This record gives sequence, C-alpha cells and structure tokens, in this order.
Amino acid sequence: MIKPELLAPAGDEESLLCALDYGADAVYLAGKTFGMRAAAKNFDDNGLVSAVQTAHEKGVKVYITCNIVPNNDEADAFPSFIKSAEKAGVDAVIAADIGVISMIKEYAPSLDIHASTQTGVVNYRTALELYKMGVKRVVLAREVDLENIKIIRDKIPDDMEIEVFVHGAMCVSFSGRCLISEYLTGRNANRGQCAQSCRWEYYLMEQKRPGEFYKVFEDERGSFILNARDMCMIEHLGDLLNAGVTSFKIEGRAKSAYYTALTTNAYRAALDSAMKGENPPDWAIAEVDKISHRPYCTGFFYDSPKAGSGTQNPEVITNGGQYFADSNYVRKYDFVASVDCCENGVMHLTVRNFFTVNDELELVIPHKQPINFKPTVIIEENGEETDTARHAMGKITIPTDIEVPPRSLVRKKI
Repeated sequence: MIKPELLAPAGDEESLLCALDYGADAVYLAGKTFGMRAAAKNFDDNGLVSAVQTAHEKGVKVYITCNIVPNNDEADAFPSFIKSAEKAGVDAVIAADIGVISMIKEYAPSLDIHASTQTGVVNYRTALELYKMGVKRVVLAREVDLENIKIIRDKIPDDMEIEVFVHGAMCVSFSGRCLISEYLTGRNANRGQCAQSCRWEYYLMEQKRPGEFYKVFEDERGSFILNARDMCMIEHLGDLLNAGVTSFKIEGRAKSAYYTALTTNAYRAALDSAMKGENPPDWAIAEVDKISHRPYCTGFFYDSPKAGSGTQNPEVITNGGQYFADSNYVRKYDFVASVDCCENGVMHLTVRNFFTVNDELELVIPHKQPINFKPTVIIEENGEETDTARHAMGKITIPTDIEVPPRSLVRKKI
C-alpha cells in the first residue's frame, strides 16, 4: 500500500517553510514560468535549488507545476526549463499538456510525471493511456465522485497514484478550463492570470430595453450566479482513503503563508486520525473555519452539487457548489504576528497587523491545538513598553513563560 501523502502549496519561500513546519509530506510550487499562478511569487532558478534542498533535508518531496497549455514559443523554451528543474532535484512534474509530458520524458527522464487536474481525468481509460505515456500519478478532475474514484483505483495499475483536491477554492469551469477571464478582461486563466470574473455580480439586460439592468435572482439574497463555494473535506478524509486516494492536496499557491500553515496543520491532524480509522480532532475541524474562506462545500464527491445547494447559509457545509449571496470571504480572525523565537522567558515576534493586549489572541503552533494567549505588555524594539503593536514588520517582544517554536503564529479574533 502506498503511504497517504499530505500535499501543501508553496507559492513563496515563507509558505514553503510553513508547509514544512506544519506537517506537509510534499509541496507543490512553480518556477517563474509554466506554472499557472502568476499571482504567486514563485521561485527563480536559485530559489528552486534552495527550496528543494530545504525540503529534502526534512524528508519532504517537491513537485514543480508545469501545467499551462503552452504556445509554440513556450514549447520551444520548455526543454531548457525542465532540464534546470531536474538538475535542481525536484521529485516530480505536474503537467497537463501531452506535448509537455513528452518533453519531460525526453529532456528530464529521471523525473516522475503527475497529470494535472487540467488534464481532465474522469475515467480509468484516460488514466490508463496516461500510464502508458509514463505518467505515475493522476490528479483527478474535481468533478469525479467517490464511487468513480473507486472504479478508477480498481482499474489502474497498483503503482499508479491518485491525487485529489481536498480543500480550497473551486473554479466554476470544468477542471479550471476557463475562458471567462480572458474574454472579459484579456487575462488568460490558463496562464495563471485569472481575474476571478466568476466572482463578479451579474445583471441581465433585455435587448429592447438597453440600459435597463435586471438583477439575476437565484433567491432573495442575490445574483452571484457563477460564484463557487470553497471545498472542505476535512471531516471526510477516511472516505477518500477507502476510495483509494494516495495524495490529499490543499489548493492555494497564490495564498498567504498564514493560510498554508493553518490548513496544513489542520489537515495533518485530520489525515493522521483518518489513517487510524478515527474522526479528526475537534480543534482541526474548528481550525478550517478560522481561515479566511468562502462558504464551504464538499464539491462533487458525494453527489451532483445541485442536489445540495438549497441552503444559502454561509455557515453550513453543503455539497452544493454555488453560493449566490455574494463572493465575499468569511473572515473571523486576523493574522497579527509571527514568532521569531522564544528565549529566557521572552517571545520575540514580527508584527503583521495591528493588535493590543486587550484583543482575544490565539497562538497557532505546529502539530498542536492552538492555545489562548494573553500578553500583559508589549515591548517595542527601542525598549519602550506599550499596550499596542502598530507597525507591520516591526519587531516586538512579549514577556511570557509560553515557549513555542519559530514560525508559530499569533492571530486575533475580529
């Protein structure tokens, strides 16, 4: 049996370090090209070498995303890029285009190949053809339900792995193959430049009444007809394990290191519990609700999303994919500081957002349940005592007998 893997996003060095500290078995990242996330900082050649070395020192694998659909010029540039990635020591390449897959085999034969969700694999015959092409893992389309995952697992070779997304933003288009953004804004989603046009509020205009706009009502709450909920499968990892899933993937290369830390921490605890046949700890379930997110759903895993879309309550996790009231994030906590170190009864922190000693604070600690945190005083870099941390990226200290490792995080309840 292949050991289940927790796969976390690493859009930049800070996110990478958080993924490593908070329990990822593998990370996925991108170079400066070919990677489908223009909003992420990504890694240049030297940064990629350093990232791989850092991850491997902790026993964590590194997968590089090359999942754009390249034009001719990009295809010509790909061989030198993938040779450089192989030299850097990455463990696998995530690719969607058949030509890219063939070039990986030709120019970087030591690298494992993972077929991206953009490949659109929804049946075992496609998976088998990809296996013949040298693909070791398929990242199934989000549209595949549990029963069909089981069928695919039964029909493909034992050494072919299955990866699915278990948490994060969902695209209204099939497997992310979207043209709305490029059509409306000129920003190509298939090159990582998505303008999130599906999150906009839309109106209808009747042809004979130009300038008269009508809101598109799904119900009395609004008209965001394309706005997908976020996926959250933290309470259902056991079902995915039983269906034969190998790798459990968290979406979010363009999101913050704070997001990476919290999701990785929660899903690490949940996956460890699922592997023992247990439910996730209550704190891990609560943790995903403390992350900035859109209302949650379980995607296509249990039924067609339409079947569960009756409620528009943002607090309810449905299997309905659309949320029509608005496209806003549910946000209950702010990330306010990161811990640099603890020594001699003093916690050294870097400020990220405004907070005071009167705020309701929590410490997020790798591999542990968050704990309440109540400082009595804040000491600024110049030694002055205050009750308020004001300056983003400023250094402060807090006297406390609590000892936590570096990259523990402090958040406040809003």
